Amino acid sequence: MKASVLIVSKNRKTELEFTLTILKKIIDFSIHEVLVFLDGCTDDSFVLKDKMNWVRWYSSEKNIGASAARHRLYPKAQGQFLIGLDDDAHPLNTDFIDKTITLFNKYSDVGIIAFQEIKGIYTSNVDALSQSESPEVEYYTNDFIGCGFAIRKKAYEATNGFPVWIDIYGEESCVAIEVMANGFDILYSNTIKVNHRVDKEARKNAGQNYFRFGNQLKNTTYYFLVYYPFPLGRIMKLYWHNFRKYALTDIQCFKIYFKTIPEVTLYLPRVLKYRNPVEQSLIKKIRNLKSLKF
Repeated sequence: MKASVLIVSKNRKTELEFTLTILKKIIDFSIHEVLVFLDGCTDDSFVLKDKMNWVRWYSSEKNIGASAARHRLYPKAQGQFLIGLDDDAHPLNTDFIDKTITLFNKYSDVGIIAFQEIKGIYTSNVDALSQSESPEVEYYTNDFIGCGFAIRKKAYEATNGFPVWIDIYGEESCVAIEVMANGFDILYSNTIKVNHRVDKEARKNAGQNYFRFGNQLKNTTYYFLVYYPFPLGRIMKLYWHNFRKYALTDIQCFKIYFKTIPEVTLYLPRVLKYRNPVEQSLIKKIRNLKSLKF
C-alpha cells in the first residue's frame, strides 16, 4: 500500500458517511486504503460497516478518547504514508494523495505535512475553495492540525505514537515534538486543502469552546511535564495567561480553571510515567519556527 487514510469517529454517523462517500469516489483502492476506528459509538455508526465494506473497520465498545483511538488505529495501517482526517473533514483536492506523496518525495527531511484547513459549512467544494489562501505557500512549521495532515509511516514509528495520556486537544503537538526529536521536519503546504465542516457558531452555543478550554489547559500542562527539561516556569506562565485572559473575563472559564487544577494534580503520577524531555535546542527551534494559523 502506498497510502492509508485514517479516521477516528464517535457518534457522528452522518458526518462520517459523508466523508467516506467522498473518499470512495477519489481513492484508488488497488494501491491505497481507508481505516476507521469507531470510538465507543452509541449511535448507529456501526451500520456503516456493512454499507461500506471497502473500509477496514476497528472499534472499541468503551469510549477511549480520540488520541488513544488513534494510538490503536495507526499501527494497523499498511501504507508508507498515513493521512489523518477528522470524520467531519474531507479533501478538496481529488488528487490529494498524489500531492502528498509528491511533497514527501520532494522533501526527504519532512516527516509530517500539515494541510490547509478551511473551516465552515459550504454548499459545494467550489465555495469552500473560494476561501483558500492565495498564492500557494510552503514553509517549515512546528505543529499540525489533526483534521488534515500526513505523516511518513517510518516517522510515526520512530515516536511513541499518539499519546494515551491525553484524550483530545493537544495530542498533535505531542506527535509533532517527537517527530522533530527524531530528526524530521514538519512542512505546511496549502496546496493540499481540507474542508473541516464545522459550524463555529453552533459549537460555541453547544459549549464546545468551554470543553476545549478545559482540555487544552490540562493537556498543555501535561505536554510541558512530559517534554520540557524544566517545565515549571512554562506551566506557571500558562496558568497566569489563562487566568488573566479567560478566567477573569468569563464565569464559566473561571469555574473550569479552578476545577482543572485539582484534576491535573491528581493525574500527575500517571503523566510523569511518560516523562521524556527533549533537548533544549529543539525547544528553541520549535519556538523560532513559524506557527500555523488556527
